[in-house]
Amino acid sequence: MLFRTSSPTSFTKVILPHLLKFTSISSSPTHFYSTSPNTHLINHIITSFQQNNHTQHLLNHPRISNLKPHEVEPLLLGLRSNPTLAVRFFEWCENHLGFHHHNLESFCGLVYFLLEKRMFDHARKVFDKMTERVGDFDCFDAFYAVVRNYSSNGGSSNATTVYSFLIGNYCRIGKVYQAVEVFFRMSKTGISISPYALMRLLNSLVDLKKIGVITDVYSEISNDKNLCSNAYGYVMGGFFKKNEASLAFEFHRTVIERRLVPNVVTCNKITKGLCNDRCLNIAHDFLSLLIEVGPHPTVVTFSTLIKAYCHESKLEEAFQLYDQMLVIGIVPDLVVYSILVDGLFRAGKLEEGRQVILVALDKGIVLDVVILSSMIDAYVKNGNLENGFEVYKKMLKGRIKPSIVTYGILVNGLCRNGWVREASGVFGQVLKQGLEPSVLFYSSLIDGMCKSGNLRYGFRLYDELVAYGYTPDATVYSVLINGLTKHGMIRDAVRFFYQSLNSDLKPGVIAYNTLIDGFCKLKRTKDAVKLYSKMGMYNLKPDVATYTILIKAIIESRRLLEALILFFRALKSGFPLDRVTYCALMHGFCNENNVNIGLWILDLMTRNRVEPDIDIYNVLINGFFKSGQGGKAVNLFKHVQNHGPEPDIVTYNTMISGYCSLKMLEEAVQLYKAVKKPNAITYTILIDAYCKEGKLEDAMSIFSRMLKSGLEPNVVTYSGLIDGHFKMLKMETALELHETMLRNDVSPNIVSCSVLIDGLCKRGLMEKASVVFRGALERNLLPDVITYAIMIHGYCKVGRLGDATSLYRRMRNEGIVPDRLLERVVEEYGLADV
Repeated sequence: MLFRTSSPTSFTKVILPHLLKFTSISSSPTHFYSTSPNTHLINHIITSFQQNNHTQHLLNHPRISNLKPHEVEPLLLGLRSNPTLAVRFFEWCENHLGFHHHNLESFCGLVYFLLEKRMFDHARKVFDKMTERVGDFDCFDAFYAVVRNYSSNGGSSNATTVYSFLIGNYCRIGKVYQAVEVFFRMSKTGISISPYALMRLLNSLVDLKKIGVITDVYSEISNDKNLCSNAYGYVMGGFFKKNEASLAFEFHRTVIERRLVPNVVTCNKITKGLCNDRCLNIAHDFLSLLIEVGPHPTVVTFSTLIKAYCHESKLEEAFQLYDQMLVIGIVPDLVVYSILVDGLFRAGKLEEGRQVILVALDKGIVLDVVILSSMIDAYVKNGNLENGFEVYKKMLKGRIKPSIVTYGILVNGLCRNGWVREASGVFGQVLKQGLEPSVLFYSSLIDGMCKSGNLRYGFRLYDELVAYGYTPDATVYSVLINGLTKHGMIRDAVRFFYQSLNSDLKPGVIAYNTLIDGFCKLKRTKDAVKLYSKMGMYNLKPDVATYTILIKAIIESRRLLEALILFFRALKSGFPLDRVTYCALMHGFCNENNVNIGLWILDLMTRNRVEPDIDIYNVLINGFFKSGQGGKAVNLFKHVQNHGPEPDIVTYNTMISGYCSLKMLEEAVQLYKAVKKPNAITYTILIDAYCKEGKLEDAMSIFSRMLKSGLEPNVVTYSGLIDGHFKMLKMETALELHETMLRNDVSPNIVSCSVLIDGLCKRGLMEKASVVFRGALERNLLPDVITYAIMIHGYCKVGRLGDATSLYRRMRNEGIVPDRLLERVVEEYGLADV
């Protein structure tokens, strides 16, 4: 047996006697045939095939049936210039003569002529037939004579082609033993192997896990540094792809033991490949192996793995590698520090990042524009613009020239935080320095201008962008259209959009979606649908976002059937609608107390292989409570707890609110205690429930816990407490709570004002109630029918019918329709004739 992994050199020992036969390829010709061929017959056959004559007449030749194997070689030689004819001759012999006299020499000759013309596919077919017909044979000897006879340049290049072909095809048909033997005999006779054939051979050996033989092969090519480096990387990569890291490491150790130390650059490439494939544990083990046996890793090796760890947010592992570098005497460079700082900043650890920068400076590292830009980006993203600007100023003082990326980061951050004037100043600096702002740069500035209401300057920048020859992207169009629609300039938005469509500039579906969304936000759903129906006229196809925007808008206008039709149209068109679309549709039906359709949508969702998230279940749980099916809501919640997805704070708040609506306060409190981190809504729900039950002490206890947890009560929280205290005749406490709310800068809304007015009216304190009512108007809080009903009823109860009548008239003039409660009050106190 040729392969024995226990003895790496066993194969070499087995074939060594054969290798000693050959030292070089001679150029002296020696023909296959020993007897004289029939020259007349051979020439006749060659002429017939060359002239494409119908070869049927050849069968009538008196000597054709006596064609001998040794006469095939001169025939092939005559057809050498056109090997396709030689192949046709082979096939003709077999088909018409029943000729089975093609011997090893004729097969080898034909393969050689085909390879000579680079006809590899034909050569492979002949090779397959040869191995099938001849069986096992000494292919090296057989082709040795062919190369010697027909090579005009001494045979070296042709020999490489022939024997590389043999190695590749032996591997292809699974005869790896023969391929290895050919390789070693090539090596001993000085014939080089092609890179492709070598990789094919190594791939087969990797499949067979023959590390000893692989190392023998690697040893033979060790003089060719480039080929050796490629082979090492190929073998290691092959084992890693097959999840055989232990074999890869064994191969590396064996190579080192043979003193065939691979290039560390190649090892670095392997490390990078492992990191790119996110095999960080294997990459770390490989680094440990390099430290143990060599070649000694460089700063590049470490920085590659450190970067991968930072990218995966594994900062602890990254810093462990940094410490290891220092221990083994590798000095971290600017790249390493830049990677670590960037990783810390991305994780929001600004102070730690700053400390690393100080360490780098202490080590004599000169900071560059990349690391400082990263620092600015981190500060800006965390909303700390002042510190970002400080770093920018230090760059200028240190004569480090900011790049266009640096300026882009600054402008984007400034615009997002509303510092548009400062962003314009930075833009001016960019132009002064002769830097060319990118489309993204313009996009950030245009967005800032539009959001600040400076649409005119935003469009000036757009015109400038086009004038400079840039092609605005979808973001630019969306920003401008969004700016126009937000400021109520929907006609201008439509005009700008269609002007863009009719020009060479194409805004695309994203801008179209922005315009549709603008109509929807203005409650002009019909116009949005019209716009959608015209998309085909401009060769634009709706995407998932288009359908989601429209479906949500139609649902909000309570046209559920239309939304369902559009939903199915999207599915029929092959759009993979996402969870957001399904959730919007489900929410619409559940709000109308049609939870059964909500469940049907859930079933459809799972059948379409869209995994429901917790938002979907939150909608269903809320729907069950709203439709009076509390038991089903509880069962669904338990199902989610046991089977997933994991409940979030919305789930818990929905359940607590549901329990409260069913007067199941004890269950609500138990669930509240199970919540790891309650939010302001959680506390507000419980406070409101206790107040409605008249349990003010419990309500205030929950309120105190809320304040201790650091959460700020909102207007709803205060409204519940104020209403509860009024109902329990604790007016002073209610008014104190209202004053506390105002002192804490919690702006009242019309609901909180109505609660306060109601409490005052029930005590007959109409003057104070009138003050609160006027205060609401001054705050631009528009009273609704409930607020008016409370005030009108209060005036009537104290006999101030004139004031009640005046207020009722004002309400009707404002277009507010009275509800049933107010209609009864009006009728009872004789205000109906107003």
